[in-house]
Amino acid sequence: MSAPRLFTIPIGAAFLDVLAAGLWDRVGRDPLALTEAEVLLPTRRAVRAAADAFLRLGDGRPMLLPKLSSIADVEEEELDLALGHETGVAEALDLPPAIPALRRQLQLTRLVFAYADRLKDDGVPAPRTPEQAVRLATALGRLIDQVQSERLDTTRLSALVPEEYAAHWGLTLRFLEIVTQAWPEVLAAQGVVDPVTRRDALMRAKAEAWRAQPPEAPVIIAGSTGSVPATAELMRTVLSLPGGAIVLPGVDLAMDDDAWAAVADDPAHPQHGMHRLLDKLDTLRGAIAPWRATADQTTPARVRLIGEAMRPAATTGAWQALTHDRDRPPVAEAFAGLRRIEAASPREEAGAIALLLREVVETPGRTAALVTPDRTLARRVASELTRWDLTVDDSGGTPLAHSAPATLLRLLAEAAVEQAAPVPLLALLKHRLTAGGMTVGAFRRQIRRLEREVLRGPRPASGFAGLRTAVERSGMAEAERAGLLVWLEDLSTRLDPVFAAVACDRVTVDEMAKVHLAAAEALAATDTKPGAAILWRGEAGTALARLFDALRDAADDLGPIRGREWPGLFEALLEGRVVHPSVDPHPRIHILGALEARLQRFDRVILGGLNEDTWPADPAPDPWMSRPMRQDFGLPPAERRIGLSAHDVVMAMGAPEVVLTRALRVDGTPTVPSRWLARLETVARALGDATAFAPWRAPLDWYAALDHPVRLEPGRPPAPCPPVAARPRQLSVTRIETWLRDPYSIYAARILTLDRLEELDAPPDAADRGQAIHAALDAFVRQYPRDLPPDALDRLLTIGQAAFEAHMDRPGVAAFWWPRFERVARWFIATERERRPALSVVHTEQRGRLVVDGPAGPFTLTGVADRIERSATGGWAIADYKTGSQPSKKDLETGRAPQLPLEALMLARGGFEGLSPAAVEALAYWRVGGGNPPGRIEAVKTDVATLIDEAEAGLRRLIEAFDDPATPYHAIPDGRRAPRFNDYDHLARVGEWAGEAEEG
Repeated sequence: MSAPRLFTIPIGAAFLDVLAAGLWDRVGRDPLALTEAEVLLPTRRAVRAAADAFLRLGDGRPMLLPKLSSIADVEEEELDLALGHETGVAEALDLPPAIPALRRQLQLTRLVFAYADRLKDDGVPAPRTPEQAVRLATALGRLIDQVQSERLDTTRLSALVPEEYAAHWGLTLRFLEIVTQAWPEVLAAQGVVDPVTRRDALMRAKAEAWRAQPPEAPVIIAGSTGSVPATAELMRTVLSLPGGAIVLPGVDLAMDDDAWAAVADDPAHPQHGMHRLLDKLDTLRGAIAPWRATADQTTPARVRLIGEAMRPAATTGAWQALTHDRDRPPVAEAFAGLRRIEAASPREEAGAIALLLREVVETPGRTAALVTPDRTLARRVASELTRWDLTVDDSGGTPLAHSAPATLLRLLAEAAVEQAAPVPLLALLKHRLTAGGMTVGAFRRQIRRLEREVLRGPRPASGFAGLRTAVERSGMAEAERAGLLVWLEDLSTRLDPVFAAVACDRVTVDEMAKVHLAAAEALAATDTKPGAAILWRGEAGTALARLFDALRDAADDLGPIRGREWPGLFEALLEGRVVHPSVDPHPRIHILGALEARLQRFDRVILGGLNEDTWPADPAPDPWMSRPMRQDFGLPPAERRIGLSAHDVVMAMGAPEVVLTRALRVDGTPTVPSRWLARLETVARALGDATAFAPWRAPLDWYAALDHPVRLEPGRPPAPCPPVAARPRQLSVTRIETWLRDPYSIYAARILTLDRLEELDAPPDAADRGQAIHAALDAFVRQYPRDLPPDALDRLLTIGQAAFEAHMDRPGVAAFWWPRFERVARWFIATERERRPALSVVHTEQRGRLVVDGPAGPFTLTGVADRIERSATGGWAIADYKTGSQPSKKDLETGRAPQLPLEALMLARGGFEGLSPAAVEALAYWRVGGGNPPGRIEAVKTDVATLIDEAEAGLRRLIEAFDDPATPYHAIPDGRRAPRFNDYDHLARVGEWAGEAEEG
């Protein structure tokens, strides 16, 4: 009987260590014979890990290694030529080079544009932007790769009947026929081939060379599932070699024959890929032998549990009999070392995982890995680990788009398209790589000055011209203004070329890339270093520089674009590109993708992100072919990839300790647990103990405890007590109410001189609307203090247009505010015509001032009255315009809304400029909101003289109280009377103590 050629290493065994030990035995432990052996592995990471395994085999002593190479780095641009090292096969066949990835992407993009344009009259939806076309081209490239990998004939597209699909799929099918016919011609004209074509040709050439001259030394393909047809063909050849062997990962030799037969029709089963491979190799499962006996493998109970959980769908009825099965695995033994965590959110999930990895570090020699396809979760965990200064090896790398230089370039493109709008401009200028030819500190100071004086509040006019105008109109000191203008001029010189390019209707990609890079380098330069030395350093800078080199080389393949389309195109070209920063990772903890983890073993494995649509992943919709079309054409079903993922999960679940995690909600949306988790729960119930797989809360509690103190001290309201000399001796009538309701706000504003920063690019708000209406009414009354002109309404509307002009570019202002003002204007003019005959004069925006003696000296009260009327009979009235709510009668009578009474006091004492002392007979609020009704006069019905006397007494009590150095500036002393709007709540930490204060 011939020796077996097909082997497996069971789940739970350290695959690469067992592989190395078995090969060492097979070559008779002869170091020279080992160097003659050749081992092909699925990935380059596996190659590096295999080298480490051989070093462990030699206890760290120097050791000659076999030839190790990878066969499945399909997406690498530089294909692994190890297949042709000895025989010169690649040269003998004179294989054309593979088309560079970016050139391929851009040429497919151009094809998409060209043929979509040709078919647009037939209803084929054409991409509207290069960004859309690039994404469609990327999907088209994946489809071409799949077709070539599966060795399908594109001429069969014509055999698909468009009438069997929805109308748009029929049009897409026609489009595909044209593109797939044109693409080979494009490649041939350039003397290049697709990467998959070249890879498959190299594999076929290697197989032919081996068949022609079979090597005597061992040739082993290990760890591959043979899912790529070319790989399966190479494996078939290896089996025919004298020293050939295939070592498969985790073939289930214990599965009963009925279940194994059912696996053939269940592509989502973890063993389906193995079943298909054995069929391709014309081999039965019984011909597979263990590669090497090892005690270091998963317990039989765990293996049985996994096998039951992964049963083919057609045989899951066997679960009902598990309860009475005498051979069923003991529940406690089956679930020993297997735990499940259900976190409330991805943040909580990442925190618990990080803690579990951190815990492993405490025990010397122990290893752990997070295995997940969820890149966001992986980045969260890596970030959480930094709180313990742990750097982790993440096999997935970092998206190039998230790197510092790429972020700077993306922000620059966005700021250019938005023509220096405040938010994108500040995001760009505050990037950590920007210095604009200055020291970083000096550059940051100018940014802060620009932000504070110009960018906060309403948006300036567009571009650097608008910024210069805003600086010139600002209220800053002359020296500061001049310095800022000089800085802006220099910044404009650095950035204007890219700002101008994105404004063009037609620009080449090469020119766009050139000015983009030049501006980025100019912005990154410091006073001592050129921008190129800063922007292109490190792995990310190098990768980005290569991308731009390739982009400019291939720019002609795309053709001209509109400048505004550049940021989206740039983003699309960055997608899917990753970098692997040079770090010094902890040697015993790792973050791996499922494929990278397949052949490695760790003491603790955490399978993270186990939600449906994440793991297994929901197949992304293919814009080129629907699922039925793919099936009819012969492409593999989406379920086959699920089966490969399931196999990776099974391999990982063989670790001594396994933790399965998921988040119950992601982005606020409830999630569905992965089918594999659901199956394990079902098996646990079938075995008679659902609690065996109950969620594990401890790591979540540990994580929560990290940021929660054992004892929480309630916050106390601030009560600063500055010296009397530092306390304000002047306040406006509107601030007196604030002084009553929240003295701390006066302390913060007048003693600490802290002013609220306006929002960036602030949209007009209710305060702006009120100011515009006040300004319009003030200007009108100032022009016509006595008699009204015949066209008073038209004149008021003209004045209103000037008052609203600064905000009219906002759609909401023109659509809502202006119509409301028109209603206010009509009501106001009608009211004035009715009232003016009884008035001798109306004063508007009248400034007043009143000095009151206090224990610490004079205290000055200031104010501006909206409207002071003198009647024809000599009586005086004061009114306040209100576009929002007005004080209640109770607040007015209790002195908590003292503005109007204090203004009346000022008039009575002769405090208003140009007006003699006079008693006020009436107070009123003019409601001018523009609603229904558009306006209304609310006269104060309480006795005015009484209100004035009480307001004066209350003011004197306030002055006397705060002239006492022992009186603190309490924050909201009475929560029931808190100000309606407060800019200083956060500074006073109101949220920390308000509840306790109210309860107390």
